[in-house]
Amino acid sequence: MVRSMTGYGRSQQQLGGYDILVELKSVNHRYFEFACKTPRMYGYLEDKLKALVSSQVSRGKIQLNLYLQAIQGQDTHIAVDRAVAAGYVQALRGVQQELQVRDDLSLCDVARFPDVFLVQRAQEDPQQVWQLVSQVAAAALEEFCTMRQKEGARMAEDITCRATRVGQLVDEIEVLSPQTVQAYRQRLQAKLQEILESRQIDEARILTEAAIFADKVAVDEEVVRLRSHIRSLEEIFAAGGAVGRKLDFLVQEFNREANTIGSKCSDMAVTKLVVELKSEIEKMREQVQNIE
Repeated sequence: MVRSMTGYGRSQQQLGGYDILVELKSVNHRYFEFACKTPRMYGYLEDKLKALVSSQVSRGKIQLNLYLQAIQGQDTHIAVDRAVAAGYVQALRGVQQELQVRDDLSLCDVARFPDVFLVQRAQEDPQQVWQLVSQVAAAALEEFCTMRQKEGARMAEDITCRATRVGQLVDEIEVLSPQTVQAYRQRLQAKLQEILESRQIDEARILTEAAIFADKVAVDEEVVRLRSHIRSLEEIFAAGGAVGRKLDFLVQEFNREANTIGSKCSDMAVTKLVVELKSEIEKMREQVQNIE
């Protein structure tokens, strides 16, 4: 499958006591460029996430955002600081004896005092965290790649249609090219008759000039190469994968041949065809810039 360089994927799951969200998005780029945003304490996951993405993506500017939060109470342990609680009770009862007041101290009263409870986070296993995150990241990556493939298929279809039109224009140019030489010969003969009036015209000279002109405006080689490029385009699409660079080079070759034909033609009908030919190739080039 041909893939676009633009795409988006998202997955959010609750696994192993964590709420995990992974977002992936990408835009065009000449090479593979990866940026990752993670919570500070999970920065060690960045290299692993990059390796996961690069295993399926070869080109594009990719931004990955990871949101990771422990579900309330899942990774915490509540403990009582018994020394602090006992200190509060001892101090209050000492005051009670001195002031001769009623002792109505309760457990609820002790629980309200500062620092009686200790909230402790459970120790995390980095490998276990990665196993959880990698599951969510893989799901986001699958959605991301699916979107790129669908977009790539649409681009390939558009480029193929334009390549078909290029082939049609090449056929028309090939038909008109000999007519251009014949028209030149007729114009040359009419011009010489006008200049020489009643004098004898050298037919051999006319044939020689026409042959020279025909050699200058001949587009046979360019036509053959353009048809060969169209076949190469079909083969590249059939192979699939990361073909963006190949297509970029191939479209440059399309453009080079079209420019050569344009520089050779002097006939208005051929010129119009070349203008349309170059327009189709330019649209192909724009699409190719988006392919991985």
